[in-house]
Formats: sequence, C-alpha cells, structure tokens
Amino acid sequence: MNTRPLGEQGQAAKHAASALTAASRQARREALYLALAQVPAGKVVSYGQLAELAGLGRAARWVGRTLGQLPDGSSLPWHRVVAAGGRLSLPAGSPSGAEQRARLRAEGVLVHDDRVDIRRHGWRPMEHSG
Repeated sequence: MNTRPLGEQGQAAKHAASALTAASRQARREALYLALAQVPAGKVVSYGQLAELAGLGRAARWVGRTLGQLPDGSSLPWHRVVAAGGRLSLPAGSPSGAEQRARLRAEGVLVHDDRVDIRRHGWRPMEHSG
C-alpha cells in the first residue's frame, strides 16, 4: 500500500506527465527534422505536406512554428518549405525571406511574384525514390 500523502502522488503524476509530454514534443520535432532533411535540393514541400511526410497528420501550423525556432546555423533545408500553392510566407524584405529566396534561386528554383511553381519544383517522394 502506498503511504505517501495524496499531494505527493499528484505531484509525481504531474511530473511523469510532464516528462512524457516533453518526450513526445521531442519525438515530433525529430520526425519533422528527419522528413525535412530528405527534401532534395531544387525541390520544395508545403508545410502541410511536410507534416504528413513526418507522420504528424494535419500539423502545418505547428511545422511553421517549429521551423521558425530552428537554431541559427542549422543545416536543415528550412528554405525548401513553402506555404500552400507554392507561396513564400516569409516577407520579401525580411532577412529570413531574402535568405530563403536566395537559397532557392541558388538551387535553380524559380521564384516569381513570391511563389514557386509547385508542379515544376514540388517534391513528390514516390517519384524520387529509387
């Protein structure tokens, strides 16, 4: 029989739930990073498509928030992620928006009117797998 007061049990349960939540968040981030790392140069994916590829369902907004928190100097190709329909969501005048456009152009991705032609540059993993 457990002799700890109910308050301590509640605190222990709260701590265990918090640890599980943190582990779950980390697992989600790792799945996202693994999926993003596979997007080849010259191709783009939408936030929603990346969420699906990572097994995260319909988590496009979460993907956007998480990518916005990548540490400086990350080697992940964050610039290859665009909004639905190929729209570039980072403002053209911002440092990150300018960097995204420059990186995409350097990879041969055409950017016109703050959009990427998804039919031409969209990544379809089943077509690109061996």
